[in-house]
Amino acid sequence: MGRRKFVGSATLAAVGSLAATASAGRQGEKEKGARQLLEWREYSTMSRDAAQALNGQLEAALVPALNRLGLEPVGAFSPVFGSSSATVHLLIPHPSLDSVTTLHARLLDDEEFTANAGALLQPNPDEAAYVRMKSSLMHAFETTPKIEVPPRKPRIFELRRYESHSIKAAKLKVEMFDEGEIDVFRKTGLTPVFFGETLVGDHMPNLVYMLTFEDMAQRDAAWARFVEHPDWKRMSALERYKGTVSNISDTILRPTSFSQV
Repeated sequence: MGRRKFVGSATLAAVGSLAATASAGRQGEKEKGARQLLEWREYSTMSRDAAQALNGQLEAALVPALNRLGLEPVGAFSPVFGSSSATVHLLIPHPSLDSVTTLHARLLDDEEFTANAGALLQPNPDEAAYVRMKSSLMHAFETTPKIEVPPRKPRIFELRRYESHSIKAAKLKVEMFDEGEIDVFRKTGLTPVFFGETLVGDHMPNLVYMLTFEDMAQRDAAWARFVEHPDWKRMSALERYKGTVSNISDTILRPTSFSQV
């Protein structure tokens, strides 16, 4: 075999090997589960009664429509403290960016949704279901690629946002969670629902995560165990992770009767 033919054969073999490796990697990712894009919505209304009315419209029209589009589980929450009682909070998982960018168009093409939406699509602003909606988009962490639905029983949720002073600091905090902090959470009873790095939203750069508990007493006991855990003390003492969080906000929520989370 001539040198040119040998080199060509070797190159083709190498390309084939790389393609096979890449294919195997993609298959492994598929089996593990692709990381979801998580949309967090906060609807503002004029009163607590208006928020309750909005919940009824979300239950009757929006959540079923989202499910028909393959978006589930959808979380729906009312604030206990940390947010106005006139707000409603929604968690929507997306499999891709295309799902995010085409969502409203697909909803308006859904005849059942448009027939049942009522005030959600009310053209008269005086009769609208809500005043405004603000939304953020997060990318789920590698170690928690999908929403983890807790058991169906009385429970509360804690939503925490960690803000950082730079994108490097924010990335390091994500790394800290993925490299062991989430494991300490699980060991001490801080049960994750999701962890997401914010791609678009307020107070960036930041990450957001949600935990679930049976009640506030369980929540307080779990946090007390966490801060005393030796693995947390070891990680928090590492110079690499010091100063990565500059501000923390905290909201306690309850699931609505129709929440799927």
